[in-house]
Amino acid sequence: MTVATESRRAGEPVHRGKVTTWLSKVFELNPAGLNWPRAVAFLDAALVPMFVFWAIGHEEYLLSALFGLLFAALADPGGSYGHRALHISIFALIGAGVTALAFGIGSDAWGWLTSVSFVVTLVAGLAAAFGVRRFVNALLLNVWFIVALGFEFSIHEEGHITSYVWAQVLSWTGGAVLWITVAFLWWLIRGRTDQGQPFSELPGDTSRRKLTRPLVLFAVIRAVVIGGTVALAFGLDLSYGYWIPIAAIVALKPSLEQAALAGAQRLVGASMGAIVAALLLWVPAGEHGLRLFAVHRGLEVVALVLLMHGAGIRFWNYTLYTAAIAAGVLVLIDLPQPSDNAAEGYRVLWTLCGVGISLIVMLLAGLLAKRTAQTPAQPA
Repeated sequence: MTVATESRRAGEPVHRGKVTTWLSKVFELNPAGLNWPRAVAFLDAALVPMFVFWAIGHEEYLLSALFGLLFAALADPGGSYGHRALHISIFALIGAGVTALAFGIGSDAWGWLTSVSFVVTLVAGLAAAFGVRRFVNALLLNVWFIVALGFEFSIHEEGHITSYVWAQVLSWTGGAVLWITVAFLWWLIRGRTDQGQPFSELPGDTSRRKLTRPLVLFAVIRAVVIGGTVALAFGLDLSYGYWIPIAAIVALKPSLEQAALAGAQRLVGASMGAIVAALLLWVPAGEHGLRLFAVHRGLEVVALVLLMHGAGIRFWNYTLYTAAIAAGVLVLIDLPQPSDNAAEGYRVLWTLCGVGISLIVMLLAGLLAKRTAQTPAQPA
């Protein structure tokens, strides 16, 4: 027994060292990645739609406007203003179609939701054939489709809130146009000179690639994961089940070749964001009347600040960035929904299920890719 005890104690520091090393990598900070001017610029622009929808009393359209603004900034290719305006307009037009599709079918039968989610995710994955930059833009619209689907379902479940598809599309488009306007004003202030990408860290390569077998396989895997989680959430009519596909698409890695570290950062960040959102959504529990109204407005501001921090720390630490974005988005999605202890438990549970499903599938896909690469080619 003494030998076994000593052996166990000798092994404890090794395991602790591995855990510490893993955590240090997951939360490793890159001081050069902080960009507070960019975060403040996003906050200044985002305050415009927030106050507009507060003034007209239709906060249910705020999420679409914020995503239109943020994703238009992410899709901004830089260069001359005409070049930027054209590309952002095309991106906004495609995003308007995605918005109309998501809010148009958000309250339909689960079979339609599953099929459309599969097709949208598959098309987004195959967009890699048109260049890395367009692949990133397609992933942004893919994420927005899943978020919008969950938001429309939550509004439909609530019942007392009316949401019009055309108004959601107009809000998304308005957010993108707002960024085009901000870019135009900045272009004038800078003396009409060409500007770089607002998010210069994102890839700008637009050279076309061949649809190889691994690329198609990855696109199919992503589509199966998202379609499966949508079927699980809506087919079983789970309470707050739409948190499963949202967490899954946040946790999915952009490629099979990506390092495991980025996948771990997404998983940890998505879980942290869900817990933060659940705690924040607990605040209005039991509130009524004017106090409930004030708490809702306060949580919208908190969500906006979380998104602002996400814009500023994107390349400072990926785990914290994922947590900030996930928390902000989930708060805005579920504000119309009443909150209680059971609701918070469901939200966290489904988030863990979503990230867990993504992790298991991507691990299996990685093993399959390695096995395929090691298998010698058969003679013709």
